[in-house]
Amino acid sequence: MGTTLSHLPKQTCHDECHDSLTSSPEYNAMQSEDNKNGGDVSQFPYVEFTGRDSVTCPTCQGTGRIPRGQENQLVALIPYSDQRLRPRRTKLYVTASVIVCLLLSGLAVFFLFPRSIDVNYVGVKSVYVTYDQTKRTVYLNITNLLNITNNNYYSVDVANITAQVQFSKTVIGKTRVSNITSIGPLDMKQIDYMVPTIIADEMSYMYDYCTLRTIKVHNIVVMMQVTVTTAYFGHAEQVSQEMYQYVDCGGNTTLLHEYTLRTPESD
Repeated sequence: MGTTLSHLPKQTCHDECHDSLTSSPEYNAMQSEDNKNGGDVSQFPYVEFTGRDSVTCPTCQGTGRIPRGQENQLVALIPYSDQRLRPRRTKLYVTASVIVCLLLSGLAVFFLFPRSIDVNYVGVKSVYVTYDQTKRTVYLNITNLLNITNNNYYSVDVANITAQVQFSKTVIGKTRVSNITSIGPLDMKQIDYMVPTIIADEMSYMYDYCTLRTIKVHNIVVMMQVTVTTAYFGHAEQVSQEMYQYVDCGGNTTLLHEYTLRTPESD
């Protein structure tokens, strides 16, 4: 008898809950829709079950859809344990990004780091000699050769070449050539320039020496000074050299004089 009375409340609660659920309008609508579809669960529409202690969702009004135009106003709640809140391979992505940035920075420094511009004075290419007997003056047009090497990975511009010639510690000729050429990356170009010189006045005695017919070669020693200005990325760089050269003032020559008295000096 005691056992029967202990199970009676549970049975009564089960019956009441079942009757409450089956008597609700939502359950009846679900049953009728299920009968129409022949028991196909995939065709079952969205139905929000509301009991005595619940209300219909105010956003979708029990339809399972939100009104158009409110997509940016409604907020979706995601559980804290959702995997979408835990990005995968974060350390891998950060490490890869740092390595790529360091690699690109190293390459930029390697290719853009300024390197030296080498200037090599080759020698005198030719000398054109003329005389003025009345003024006892010797005119020399000395053409020189330069090899300019660009050791950078970008082009440089040879802005100008400034040169002068000295004889017996006296400047006898000057020249300046501007906007000459552009040298490509890791390239070398040979450039010639001409310096007009005059031997006169207090050095007029050289006229007799240069016109002396008993001597076949009338070599004189002159000092060549040259300054090459290059420009790249708005930066200008100068390379200077000076050397002593033999020049024949007794006649026109087109042979390359490669012998010097002193090795080139660079600044």
